[in-house]
Amino acid sequence: QVQLVESGGGLVQPGGSLRVSCVVSGSACRINAMGWYRQAPGKQRELVASITAGGSTNYADFVKGRFTISRDNAKNTVYLQMNSLKPEDTAVYYCNTGRSAQALGIMSGRYWGQGTQVTVSS
Repeated sequence: QVQLVESGGGLVQPGGSLRVSCVVSGSACRINAMGWYRQAPGKQRELVASITAGGSTNYADFVKGRFTISRDNAKNTVYLQMNSLKPEDTAVYYCNTGRSAQALGIMSGRYWGQGTQVTVSS
């Protein structure tokens, strides 16, 4: 089974920056699309950003211009650089994989890791 281990979350002030990481094992990270998701208390999990095997990226409107997704295939790791953080960015952040960027939008039938908590507060 695929293993997804998120890390790097923490407490940051509004306007600050944070980078979260996702180490993937048991998965062909080099050829699969990868995505970052987040879930705030009482809300649905939502797709934040995606990156294809070829390096094409896509972002949700609410993070566009502030967040950057990237991958290091040699380390089997996907990153999400978060800048200009807002309190509404507070959530548990998860990563996941799919055969294509389109597949990342399907939430059902996925294995989820523990995620990493990001809290934006003064």
